[in-house]
Amino acid sequence: MIRKINKPIWFLAPYVVLFVVFIIIPVLIAIGLSFTYFNTIETPDFIGLKNYIELLTRDEVFMQYVLPNTIKFAFIVGPVGYLMSFLLAWLLAQIPHKPRTILAIILYSPSMTAGIAMTVVWTVMFSGDSTGYLNSLLLQIGLIQEPIQFLTSPDHLMNIMILVSLWGSMGVGFLAMLAGILNIDQTLYEAAYVDGLKNRWQEIFYITIPSMKPQMLFGAVMAVVGTFQAGAIGVMLSGGNPTPQYSGQLIVNHIEDYGFIRYLMGYASAISVVLLVLVYAISRATFKLLGERD
Repeated sequence: MIRKINKPIWFLAPYVVLFVVFIIIPVLIAIGLSFTYFNTIETPDFIGLKNYIELLTRDEVFMQYVLPNTIKFAFIVGPVGYLMSFLLAWLLAQIPHKPRTILAIILYSPSMTAGIAMTVVWTVMFSGDSTGYLNSLLLQIGLIQEPIQFLTSPDHLMNIMILVSLWGSMGVGFLAMLAGILNIDQTLYEAAYVDGLKNRWQEIFYITIPSMKPQMLFGAVMAVVGTFQAGAIGVMLSGGNPTPQYSGQLIVNHIEDYGFIRYLMGYASAISVVLLVLVYAISRATFKLLGERD
């Protein structure tokens, strides 16, 4: 019996089953529903490309607010958070083990408690009355005469979302980069300095980054997926979906709006497919940039 199951396929089977059940099948169902009118009560009615035509040509909220907001949010939080993860991981790698461990936990913890922190810390920080920390400070030093409604103002909500997201961006990508830097063979640095390496910047570009390409790639993919799938931030900060004047509305919020508030699952599925295509396209570009070419 042991000989019969001693094959690689049996060890891969649990992963394959879970991947098919929770990834492949839901994606295929979403693609199928995107071509239908489905209100969760009646049987799905096939309507072809009408959902996509409606989304790309008639949905003014999506084209004027949701898509630009998502691109702005992703292309600021993703690259900046990615660079912050690498720089902080590199700095931590330069200090002894015990303080490095403590600081790594401190930096990683916001990514685990982001939801609680948004509802407790950040809402108090940016509260729209005089008791909010930021408003109280600005009133005391005389920069404003009355409290600013930070979390319900279209002029401020997106900037606050970006700030909060960067604060909680030190997730598994950050830990992967830290592990990658710590596992680099130190003799490479010694040999490089013997061959004429002059400073730490050259060390980073010529030794550190090339030696941890897999971790850099993993961190980049996680940053792409995380930023494009973000949606709870604006809702939790502003207190509702849609956000005020759609100023913090992202693609995930648009999906929730049509899928779980209006119960137009076919249309929500079409939006999900567009999000999937965006994430896939940028992930492929990331693989081209950071993947191994050999």
